[in-house]
Amino acid sequence: MFERIETGIAPSSAPVNDAVRAGKQIWLVAVAEDPATGEIVSGDIEVQTERAIGNLEIAMRAAGGTLADIVQVQVFLIDKADAAGMNHAYVRHFQPPYPVRATVVVKELLAEGLRVELLATAVLS
Repeated sequence: MFERIETGIAPSSAPVNDAVRAGKQIWLVAVAEDPATGEIVSGDIEVQTERAIGNLEIAMRAAGGTLADIVQVQVFLIDKADAAGMNHAYVRHFQPPYPVRATVVVKELLAEGLRVELLATAVLS
């Protein structure tokens, strides 16, 4: 069984959680939304990636960890050309040894204006 982690990030109207825990493992999802309002932030891929990673960071603090505890990240982009900008933001927050990562280009994401979505797994010590 798992438990929901209360992150303080504005909840989605969809039947989802942004962070859950089962034992020492944490599963997180983050998009480029203002954590207070839930509104998608406008801007290019670097701006949106920064906000999404910022939301991962908020959720990890709520779980009792940091971004350094993340072992896997799945990145969903709507445009292959956004990979370079996403990487510029990504390396400002994740340092070697980097988490395992898969980057996938998808046709679209659910929220209007959303360019990136992150799915992450962390292990707390």
